[in-house]
Amino acid sequence: MICPKCKSQNVNVQVVTETQLKNKHHGIVWWLLVGWYWVPIKWLFLTVPALIVKIFAPKKQKLKQKHISKCVCQNCGYMWDA
Repeated sequence: MICPKCKSQNVNVQVVTETQLKNKHHGIVWWLLVGWYWVPIKWLFLTVPALIVKIFAPKKQKLKQKHISKCVCQNCGYMWDA
């Protein structure tokens, strides 16, 4: 492999993992069929238990990983995607 910047052949290729944390949400179908009436009823009649669940329940999050190959020139330090 040849560096596009300095034309050197002293290049390392590395696999880099990019990690992203995403929050999970209800979809539009849930909100149209269930959520529009359930959420107000829950907060009106079950306020204290809903607050306890909100505090102690685990967060709904999803870990998303993406693997990318990166090339690094050892002479000039230029980095690009393979």
